[in-house]
Amino acid sequence: MEHVLIIVGIAVVVAGGAGAIAVPLVRRRGEGAAGQPGAGSGRAGTGTAERGQARPGAPEAGAQGPGGGIGTLPPAPAGPTAGTAPPEVERPLPSAGRLARLRGRLARSQTALGSALLSLLSSGKFDEDTWDEIEEILITADMGATPARELVDQLRTEVKVAGTRDPAQVRSLLRADLLVQVRPDLDRTLHTAPHGDRPGVVLMVGVNGTGKTTACGKLARVLIGDGGTVLLGAADTFRAAAADQLETWGSRVGATVVRADREGADPASVAFEAVTAGIADGVDTVIVDTAGRLHTKTGLMDELGKIKRVIAKHATVDEVLLVLDATTGQNGLRQARVFAEVVDITGIVLTKLDGTAKGGIVIAVQRELGVPVKLVGLGEGPDDLAPFEPEMFVDALLGD
Repeated sequence: MEHVLIIVGIAVVVAGGAGAIAVPLVRRRGEGAAGQPGAGSGRAGTGTAERGQARPGAPEAGAQGPGGGIGTLPPAPAGPTAGTAPPEVERPLPSAGRLARLRGRLARSQTALGSALLSLLSSGKFDEDTWDEIEEILITADMGATPARELVDQLRTEVKVAGTRDPAQVRSLLRADLLVQVRPDLDRTLHTAPHGDRPGVVLMVGVNGTGKTTACGKLARVLIGDGGTVLLGAADTFRAAAADQLETWGSRVGATVVRADREGADPASVAFEAVTAGIADGVDTVIVDTAGRLHTKTGLMDELGKIKRVIAKHATVDEVLLVLDATTGQNGLRQARVFAEVVDITGIVLTKLDGTAKGGIVIAVQRELGVPVKLVGLGEGPDDLAPFEPEMFVDALLGD
């Protein structure tokens, strides 16, 4: 046994010097040793994968300086401890009908906006002051000055052409104009399906505090609820709790997690290994969580581009989802602009839309980036992430 330990120690030193030899994958939760049921498979139960340095040919991965590589922990005992039950895996709700089930929360968060608009419209008085008040309400609802002005001008013209002051008719015109601003024509399909033997890859980006890591876990639940298999990559290596959060989410729904064993490991290496493990395990989707890049930190933003390039060498990056806190309003738009310059954003995840958020942010961010809001977070519960539906959103906005 001593001879074996000495040999392993030498192998690790050599690997560390070369910077190219991969440390074997370690499964720590819900999976036995090699040869036992569940070993090496992301589809069987739940597990945590800890990867070593990037494999040969991995572009840019592992390029971080000393202390930034990805290590490994001692392997856990094979199989669950005798007399203990494996963690219970939940069966999440499917995505279909989620927004309808959560509609009450959405409506409550938009009551102030809808009530103020309808109060003005129901008065039947449409003078200059009334139109100015309507525009002001829309601007303070985070819609933005330009779209608010356009909407008011459009509604004002329609009311004049129709020759009506009937509150119900004006309200109907307002609903139609709001729906146009929300852009029901945008493709909100979430592209997560595998391509042959390659999994679909979703890259989650956004600043700290937006609920990005939680959104990764909730999205995993959505996809698993729809019958898919998911692997989570904990590439947010600068926040120690991020990988632990993903492990918790993964253990609840049966998703494997690939993570580093130390804080500050190279994020690109973790992302590379997550995709590699996803290919080996045959999962449908790999979701990669990234660090909360502050838009003022040029180096960190560059690293985000590096992560995307590394993944793209081995699999298609199907979605780059920008997670925004809906309560931050115009500040969120500034963040969105910077992220869009670094990576090609394919969709927006608006979190905390059930709180003090103002519904106009949906219109503003889509107009700013030209990409759709695909998912909205409407609470703290595990199944409170829902696909965005424009018509239902507008109805909730107006209190229907």
